[in-house]
Amino acid sequence: MLQQTQVDRVLPKYREWLDKYPSLKALAAAHPDEVDSTWRPLGYNARPKRLHSIAKEAVNTHGGKLPSDEQTLRSFKGIGAYTAGAVQSFAFGRRAPILDTNVARVLFRVFIGYGYRKDTVTQKRLWTLSATLLPRKNVYDFNQALMDFGALVCTARKPRCLICPMSPICEAYPFNLDHEQVVQHRS
Repeated sequence: MLQQTQVDRVLPKYREWLDKYPSLKALAAAHPDEVDSTWRPLGYNARPKRLHSIAKEAVNTHGGKLPSDEQTLRSFKGIGAYTAGAVQSFAFGRRAPILDTNVARVLFRVFIGYGYRKDTVTQKRLWTLSATLLPRKNVYDFNQALMDFGALVCTARKPRCLICPMSPICEAYPFNLDHEQVVQHRS
């Protein structure tokens, strides 16, 4: 629900969703129209259909549980590399890379610094970086911190470079600074 949607919009819907669908079995048993209406107004209206389909497959094929391995997760329609990594990391505590919008921005700025972040070659490089940087332990905390860092410090607009602990090694610094920050930085 948090992919591309603000937390304040998600929280009430998240609570409603969990009240209605406390398990994959409950979600799989629900009528698709009910699932759609529960999801609204979050946008990305294909997601409730995919979640419903995933729940049904998990119930029918995996005993009502989501599998923990990447290959099986990615076999579900609607689960790609990011979601598989997020499920592995956040639900199962496994050592799995993630590359959401915030993480991609941080890794791109710190390690690459220029070019087009969304081209295929750069995306592959960012996935490799995400996997390479993973610690052996506390992967959940690391991935969550990297996402939060992108949301709070290395933001899309007006990044907070002056307080960023990565600025000494950041390939994009000081190019992300706006004029006011440059003046403050030089003082």
